[in-house]
Formats: sequence, structure tokens, C-alpha cells
Amino acid sequence: MLDIRSVQNGVVFKVRVQPRASKDQVAGLWEDAVKIRLTAPPVEGEANRALCDFLAKHLGVTRAQVDLVTGQTGRNKLVRVSGITAESVLQRLGLYKN
Repeated sequence: MLDIRSVQNGVVFKVRVQPRASKDQVAGLWEDAVKIRLTAPPVEGEANRALCDFLAKHLGVTRAQVDLVTGQTGRNKLVRVSGITAESVLQRLGLYKN
């Protein structure tokens, strides 16, 4: 189950990034985080920028609404997205189960 929390004006959730993948995609759940595969390499913040762009596009928010809270140098990250609900995140990332 994804560890996602509602905060003032948005949500915070865990992400596990796999850089240098063959394509950008949501790869399901990894423990209590959403696993995201990115083609970007993990150098000079490229994977972090690609992650924020990927999430903004898939969640239907602007890039400015996506912020890395922790994990700038690791694969495990905590992401804050403002202006969206937890249910919307689950639906838009394809993780919502009826």
C-alpha cells in the first residue's frame, strides 16, 4: 500500500526511482512507495528533474507544484505535490484499486 498523506493544500508520498531505464513509466509499488522508471541518468540532478517533470505531467499539475522533500541524492525520495488530493494521485498514476 502506498504511503500517501494529505497535507495542507496537497499530498506527500514516497517514490522509488530507477534511473537509466528503457522508458519513463510508473512500475507499480515497491514496498510503501510508488516505483518510477526514468530514462535520465542519476548525475547532476538529471533524474530528479526528470522525476518532477514526469510527476507534473502525469498528475496534471505544473512543475512548480512538485517538490522533492528528501532524497535528492538517493533512489528513495519523499515528494510533495500541491493542489491535488491523495485519491487523484492514486487514480492518475494507475494505482487506484476499487
